[in-house]
Amino acid sequence: RSIVVPIKAIIMNLLSVGAAYGIVVLVIQEGVGADLLGFRQVDRIESWVPLFMFAILFGLSMDYHVFLLTRIRERFNETDDNAESVAYGVRATAGLITGAAAIMVAVFTGFALGEMTMMQQFGFGLAVAITLDATIVRIVLVPAAMALLGRANWYLPSWLEWLPTIDVDGVHDDHRRDRAVPAVPVLPQGDPAA
Repeated sequence: RSIVVPIKAIIMNLLSVGAAYGIVVLVIQEGVGADLLGFRQVDRIESWVPLFMFAILFGLSMDYHVFLLTRIRERFNETDDNAESVAYGVRATAGLITGAAAIMVAVFTGFALGEMTMMQQFGFGLAVAITLDATIVRIVLVPAAMALLGRANWYLPSWLEWLPTIDVDGVHDDHRRDRAVPAVPVLPQGDPAA
């Protein structure tokens, strides 16, 4: 339950997307390194490439973000130490995120090695974007931002207190923990179901 974490996640995802768009334009449209990579320089990027890149990258990077933040939050709930929780989260998920990203980079590199210009653009863009997201963003920027923000990471305005607390075990409401919940529903006297 935080307002800061989702806003930061969106900003980090947009950084990955923006950097990938810039590199695709630099290589494919401007021709910087296109010969070295075996790409044909074109005057314009296919119109559907940025849209599909955004959709796929946003989904994949949110997935990586959830992996990382779940571990950080679990540790923070145990220790109440933000710096240690961030370090633990990065250590616990680095292999998983790197492995998942490496698989996706290999898949999209396969697209980039094809002969069709539009698939080269798409594959190269996603391979670069996922590489940037899994390395610079998830390993450097997200942990640095979380360390700098400290306890502010978990800030939730009072007007959003009505939101339930959700964790990996399911939904639980901290405000109702102290109330005993009967195993069998208690029906009021005179209820026709009784």
